[in-house]
Amino acid sequence: MSLRLVLLVLGVSGICVAAHAASPAFPTRADALPVFVPKGMQVETQLEADLNGDGSEDVAAIIRGEDERYLLVAVREGKGLRRVGLGELDAYPLGDASLKAPKGVLVIEDLTGGTSAVSSRYRYRYEAATDRMRLIGDDVTYYSRTNQHDAIEISTNRLTGTRITKIRKLVKGDYVDQKPKQSKVAIKKFYIENAPVAEMTLGIGG
Repeated sequence: MSLRLVLLVLGVSGICVAAHAASPAFPTRADALPVFVPKGMQVETQLEADLNGDGSEDVAAIIRGEDERYLLVAVREGKGLRRVGLGELDAYPLGDASLKAPKGVLVIEDLTGGTSAVSSRYRYRYEAATDRMRLIGDDVTYYSRTNQHDAIEISTNRLTGTRITKIRKLVKGDYVDQKPKQSKVAIKKFYIENAPVAEMTLGIGG
């Protein structure tokens, strides 16, 4: 099945896409990470790293419930933590997300969907002027886990607006990379709270 046909089918049938809306159940300050976790939810993945460059270890965590899931970031403030980012994620991942922070840049990698899956990598950097976690780049891929259709990869630098799109054609059961295409998108400030959903970037959202 061609990628174009898959996208048309998905466009007609629709895909459930998570809306980026912070829940009021999360406090803005806490003594430790467990205090941020609302009743009935749990920590899926967590990371301690210096995200704002002050020499203290801050906290990032994926917090999930039965039908909801969030990325939360809090920086160290005195003996406690102050929340600087909270955004909703797809509630039904194919596995636990991963978090890392090379050179203070928070990176979240996630896999969602089904046999046709979306792999995503979002990179955030603390912005002192707004006291928020700004999206600086994202890489999203739509592909078939059972090799049933073409794949598409889109990498976007949110600081420069440069976007690289690459189609991977399915040829005799194997993916074959096509020539990448470079384009420009409008430069807009995104944060954890309003980061573009991977399905929308890929053009497969309903």
